[in-house]
Amino acid sequence: MEMAAVKRLEELQRSQLEAKTPREAATMMLIYSKHDVPYFVLIERMLSKGKHSGQIAFPGGRAENEDPDFAHTAMRETAEEVGIPIEDQQLIREGTPIYIPPSNYMVRPYLAFLPAGKHGARPKVTFTPQPSEVKSIIEVPLKDLLDPGNITTHNLSTSYMKNVDVPCFLLKDEIVWGATAMMLSEFRKLFLEVLEN
Repeated sequence: MEMAAVKRLEELQRSQLEAKTPREAATMMLIYSKHDVPYFVLIERMLSKGKHSGQIAFPGGRAENEDPDFAHTAMRETAEEVGIPIEDQQLIREGTPIYIPPSNYMVRPYLAFLPAGKHGARPKVTFTPQPSEVKSIIEVPLKDLLDPGNITTHNLSTSYMKNVDVPCFLLKDEIVWGATAMMLSEFRKLFLEVLEN
């Protein structure tokens, strides 16, 4: 909740969840090596009429009936949106589910990585953005997420709130806020705990 864009978000989530049946979705924070440096991938969503049009986000999307579980949803959507095959994604863990009131989605974040090849080296990771949904691919060094200097606030307006200062991450000159920032904050703390131990 440290990176929540709306004050009293927990209260808002509770009240709206009691009145609605949310749609289910899942996202993926995918870690990979680039020049022996850990990176993760974000996407810039295409402009549309949706609540999250044009935002910076993890690959991810709506759960489908054929998905056996939400982890598969996250991996399938990652394959569809950025072109990394499901079989190449090695799941690490699930994050805390987040209810997003404006779009009525319960989003389940996952963390995965692309392991090295059989002989220790992995060919260059190549992303293939889904033209209908992904405007651009954003490759972020993990160290940028861990740097406290990249945590800030930004004033913005959306279709459902106007002129609000929101906590955010500044990553690769992009403002990352809202649910994606909340997920990043949780995974950031996990990485920092590992580094400290």
